[in-house]
Amino acid sequence: MKKIILLGILLLSFSCKNQTSKKEIVELSCGQCQFELTSQKGCDLAVRINDKAYFVNGANIDDFGDAHDELTGFCEVIRKAEVEGEIVKGRFKVSSINLLD
Repeated sequence: MKKIILLGILLLSFSCKNQTSKKEIVELSCGQCQFELTSQKGCDLAVRINDKAYFVNGANIDDFGDAHDELTGFCEVIRKAEVEGEIVKGRFKVSSINLLD
């Protein structure tokens, strides 16, 4: 009986975790240059969800090319992206990013 209860709790915890991570369309850019975040120095990738910006864990600003490129760099422009992840301790923990523009 204890094993069944433990298994049920384990399955429930996995299903709850999957519910918090969802795909959504967000703005993606440099937190410092475009979203005016000041809690870190240097240029770091950030998302803006519902008018609130969060630094990203799980992806780097240079993973998508030169961050200072005039036309596509995150320090120069704000781009749209479909992301999957969740907000954990005030940061966006990303599991996937698909740029839309």
